[in-house]
Amino acid sequence: MRKAAVLVVVGALLSPPLQAQELSLDEVLANYYEAVGGVEKIKSINTMRVTGRMMLPQGMEATFQRLSMRPNKIRLEFTVQGITGIQAFDGETAWMLMPFMGQTDPEEMPPDMAERMREEADFDGPLMDYEAKGNKVELVGTEEVEGAQTYKLKVTLKHGEVTYSYLDSEYFLPIKTAEKRTIQGTELEMETILSDYKEVDGLMVPHSIQVMGGPGAQALIIEQVEINPELDDTEFAMPKPAAPKDTTG
Repeated sequence: MRKAAVLVVVGALLSPPLQAQELSLDEVLANYYEAVGGVEKIKSINTMRVTGRMMLPQGMEATFQRLSMRPNKIRLEFTVQGITGIQAFDGETAWMLMPFMGQTDPEEMPPDMAERMREEADFDGPLMDYEAKGNKVELVGTEEVEGAQTYKLKVTLKHGEVTYSYLDSEYFLPIKTAEKRTIQGTELEMETILSDYKEVDGLMVPHSIQVMGGPGAQALIIEQVEINPELDDTEFAMPKPAAPKDTTG
């Protein structure tokens, strides 16, 4: 992500640390939109398919596929040792099929998990059109993250949940998010580190995502990003339970 690091390393050694330029919230967000690809480009994307690998605790590895469709549909599939789990939101209902937990049929998610899934389904993320979505965004200062100066944004979502987003002060790309959430009665502190940004059809996409906290640390390596693939609404809808087998006769 920090493409100019090699070119300026000598100067950095001889100069005092650079401080983030003082900007307003609107200026920071305008730079962020432009850095990601520009508002016009962002709005031209209606579907996305992301595939890659997920590193799990205890040295386990999974493959994953993430489908998303504007404005708020998402489906995440991950396969571990030949078994596939699904978490999805169809725009109204959040559901899951988790054979690892003994599920044989898809079920609606508990309310706390469902709310989290609704947030994940926001196609453009909480910063784009935040006022229209009922979110509140505040520029609360600057902070050093992963060796980079960042603008720290406090994002209060419509239903009251708070997330902090850290934008690199030079490139204006998100490099970290942090939040506290209560999931199944337990308060969790979670951080997500985003790096290895690559341009995909005019859009800047992080190809390395590390999630710390929550049920367990995860590292996602993105191998392919498809912009505007052909997707269908049925891919996000919760399937009906399988009909019981006829054991008569």
